Amino acid sequence: MTQPRKLIVSLDQTSWYHCYCRAVRHGWLFGYDKVSGNDYSHRKAWVTDRLAVLSDIFAIDIAAYAVMSNHYHLVLRIDAQTAKSWSDKTVIRRWMR
Repeated sequence: MTQPRKLIVSLDQTSWYHCYCRAVRHGWLFGYDKVSGNDYSHRKAWVTDRLAVLSDIFAIDIAAYAVMSNHYHLVLRIDAQTAKSWSDKTVIRRWMR
């Protein structure tokens, strides 16, 4: 069962998190799909480029990542000190990017 983020993320315990996302029903997200014959390799570059943009916008450092054929893994660190230094206006500006 899913849980609210405030119950999962506790910066008092750790600022490091391992996150992953999988495709449902063995769907193919990245790379060459032998069953359908479709090539989704271009998506890997899009995902890695987007991760770089998002880590620059938010106070999150990407320590490691791996993009597989049907899922990806991220090792993230939340930079709480940087986030706390932002004004409300800065947060809104960053969110809108």
